[in-house]
Amino acid sequence: MVPVRRTLGSSFGSALLGGAVVAAFVWVAISAGWIASEGGTTTIGSSTTAPISIKDDGDTNLVNEIYRRDGQGVAFIEATQEAGESSDFNPFGQPEPEGGGTASGSGFLIDTEGHIITNSHVVDGASKVEVTLGSDESSHTAEVVGADPATDVALLKVDVPADQLHPLALGDSTKVQVGDPVVAIGNPFGLDRTVTAGIVSALQRQIQAPNGFSISHVIQTDAAINPGNSGGPLIDSTGSVIGINSQIQTNGGNGNVGIGFAVPINTARDVVEELMQDGEVEHAYIGISGGSVTPAVAKALKLPVDKGVLVNEVVEGSPADKVGIEGGDTNATIEGAKVRLGGDIITEIDGEQVSSMEDVINVINGAKPGEEIELTVLRGDDEEKTFTVKLGVRPDSAASPE
Repeated sequence: MVPVRRTLGSSFGSALLGGAVVAAFVWVAISAGWIASEGGTTTIGSSTTAPISIKDDGDTNLVNEIYRRDGQGVAFIEATQEAGESSDFNPFGQPEPEGGGTASGSGFLIDTEGHIITNSHVVDGASKVEVTLGSDESSHTAEVVGADPATDVALLKVDVPADQLHPLALGDSTKVQVGDPVVAIGNPFGLDRTVTAGIVSALQRQIQAPNGFSISHVIQTDAAINPGNSGGPLIDSTGSVIGINSQIQTNGGNGNVGIGFAVPINTARDVVEELMQDGEVEHAYIGISGGSVTPAVAKALKLPVDKGVLVNEVVEGSPADKVGIEGGDTNATIEGAKVRLGGDIITEIDGEQVSSMEDVINVINGAKPGEEIELTVLRGDDEEKTFTVKLGVRPDSAASPE
């Protein structure tokens, strides 16, 4: 997978267009506007599970309690892929084999209607998907209701009697804190019903989605996650799912080194609702790439402000391009990173000051295609301009803008 993205300190953000992090100056692609808003607490389907009650006698094995209660709702997924149909995306650092075959992954039930959440990359290109639930040895053919490569979330459905289903409770990923205990259940390397435990190591990470864009607000954990864990639940101490185990950071190997990433369940909740309704998901799109301006960056580049977002490139034909936002026109190499200077500096969005790239990300995350935002930019040394941008629909991949 592409290394974890940082948007703090002196860095310019995180690379998506080039797909690599370079030195201290790293660019963020907002060319598709990032992911959809992750707010909301709408219930998906009907969950029959309740929070786990932990005794105070100190003898309760929390991991065992969670495993016994939630394990039956975890799915072992086998996706048959035709030759040439599988994605080049691999979240575990190794190239995908060519010629088709069977990919295995994990998932979890979210209601008694048979809906299962997994990763988009688990079922991408699959001609047939088979699911085994919990300790049941029976295999069920699953329908792919829909998939969203922009968030790496897919929704499956199996036709199984409701009394045989054990859906997991969905938590609130906005309430997760660093240090919280977590449990991962899945099928690493095809070893079904495997449980690992750890803590939340960090929050607000960014990882690359299968379509080349960025997934934000990702949860980092040291619970062991390996190939085959993809799509499985990351569970908190109450037994509620807070994330979908999706990727790991490696040093070129194919195993866990204590740095795993889970797509937050609030992101998946919103995506699943749209997949249930429409079978697809649309994300807002603005069509620029750029980076955060810090005092150090402003001094090094002799910029007129020490906060904002410096526009690197504007995608041709994008919403930003249509209203006249300008990217840089001068190529430069700063601390080993190639950047383009001379572009507009975004200082405000809808009258609110922009301090970093994350501010822009948050605005686009909370918007829908067709909505309008007002950008205030500085051009040159002191020329201030205002543009009203009507957000578009994110293209299928970062390499195929509208």
